[in-house]
Parts: sequence; structure tokens; C-alpha cells
Amino acid sequence: MSQLIPNTTPLRTFGEHTDFIHAVAVFPDRRRMITGSRDKTLRMWDLETGAMLTKMVGHREMVRAFAVSRDGQFIASGGWSGELITWQGETGKLLCRTIAATNTERVLTLDFSPSGTVLATASSDRTAKLWNTKTWHWLQGNRFFCIGVVHSVRYSPDGEILAIATNGDINIINCGTRERVAKFKGHIGRNFCLAWTPDGRHLLSAGDREDPTIREWDTSTWMQVGDPWTGHTHIVHAIAVNPSGTLVASASEDHDVRLWRLSDRQIIAIFQHSDWALCVAFSMDGKHIFSGGKDMMISEWEVPDLELCDHPQCMRRRRLVYR
Repeated sequence: MSQLIPNTTPLRTFGEHTDFIHAVAVFPDRRRMITGSRDKTLRMWDLETGAMLTKMVGHREMVRAFAVSRDGQFIASGGWSGELITWQGETGKLLCRTIAATNTERVLTLDFSPSGTVLATASSDRTAKLWNTKTWHWLQGNRFFCIGVVHSVRYSPDGEILAIATNGDINIINCGTRERVAKFKGHIGRNFCLAWTPDGRHLLSAGDREDPTIREWDTSTWMQVGDPWTGHTHIVHAIAVNPSGTLVASASEDHDVRLWRLSDRQIIAIFQHSDWALCVAFSMDGKHIFSGGKDMMISEWEVPDLELCDHPQCMRRRRLVYR
């Protein structure tokens, strides 16, 4: 395979934050993007004009993570001080604030169930919790105790499984019975992030500096598929899968956002930040990637045209380019 030259020139940047950007997501309406930062704010952006629409203020400390419901009605964000805040999806108006009982409950990760009726959160106190999104109250008894700090919670596309990544293992929870149905080591060090393929047949995980690889898991057996994906040299903070389930983007402290083809696990593009890359998301049409991190801005990158074409001629050209 020919040596890839990192792309250091994004199509455009979004630059109003004043500290690290830890999270990014594109709304289901395709018109807007939201970002969360160490500067204690979330910001909503117009993707057509690039203008900031709303600055969402309410957290007392850094915004470590947020989630957007599948219908775009709600945004839930977690703060370093243990706050869980719910916002109105269209306007960014603050709806509800829940404060942790202790200062050890830093909210590190969140995800809405596909139905939008439950929000899963996890924190530095080694627990994952479930919340009723009608009342925004914790569902009593629905707490999962883990052997280490929880870094990622992700619902399967059908909502039947909740995957939980911790310092020591990856837990698979049956959402109907609330029982753990599988548990495996995952990475050599910490299991840092998770992402599902759209068909739910595979779960992807990524590790820290001890094991900065991506691993693919067959969800019918929970066995690893093939060898680890190698390329990153530092903590992989985020993974995203494109809507068609053919491409994977990963963001790392090695400054790189790497674009992989899922079918053969080949790296097909490298987008390079000037500092740590901490978050990544695809546009709803899969044609663009948005990433951010320590450089305090979101960079927009174009997915290579060759990867967006399913015609046999495009497939032949891909084999020639990447062999």
C-alpha cells in the first residue's frame, strides 16, 4: 500500500470555543452541529453558513460528553462536576439539571436509547445509570457496578443491548432483562471508546496509549474479528461509523483522525490536527467528517469521492489505489 500523506488543510473550521473540544455531533435534521468543550459550554452551529447559532451555558465545569436523542428533541450533557443537564434540541434552552450526590461522579459518557425513552450515563464512580427521559429521574435499581472507571456507554441500533467500556473490561447488558450477558477484557489497557455498526452485527472498541488499536467484535459470539487495527500511536478518544456502515473514523492524541474502510480494515485517509484529536463525527450523508480537540476548533474534512461510490468501476479503482 502506498504511503498516505496526512491532510492538514480542512475544508473549513468552526472556532468559537476557548478550550479543548471533547465532543461533537450532527443533528438528525442535517442542518446543525453541536459541540461540547472544556470551556464549560455547548455550542450549536449552522452547517450551511458555519455560523454559531447558540451558546449553551449551564455547566460549572468542563463538558466532557453529550448525546443527542435520535429524533433531535433532546440534548443531554455531562459535566466534570457531576452535573447532568438536559436541553431542548431545537433551541438549546436548558430544561433540567441534576446534580450528583458526591463530587466523585464526574459524568464521562452518555447515550440515548434508540426509542428515546431512556438515557444511559456513566461516571468516574465506576457505575452506569439509566434515566427516565419523561421525568429525568434515575430509574431506581438500574445501576451497573463496574470494575473500573466507565469511559463509554453505547446502545445497539435496535436498543436491545447496552455496551459499557471500562478501565478493565467491556460489559454487554441485555436491556430487556437488565442482566449482563457477556464480559470480555477488550484492550490491554483501558477500553476508551465504543461504536456500533448500523446493522448491529459488530461493535468497535478503541484503547489507550498501552494499546492504541481498534478492535472489532462479532455481536453474535462476542469474539474478536481478525487482528487489531493498527496505525494510531496514542490514546484513541473517539470512533464514529458512517451511516452506510462502510467507513470508520477514529480520533487520537497522536493528532490524527484516521479514516478506515470497514470491509478490509485499510486506512484510506489521515486528517491531521495541530494537537490532540478528541472527538469525531460523520455528516448525515457520510460525505464529511467533523473532528475537534486540543486545538479548540472543529475541522471539517471531505471523505474521498472514491469511497462514496458503489459502482464496480469505483471498486476496481480503489483496489488499484490502495493495493
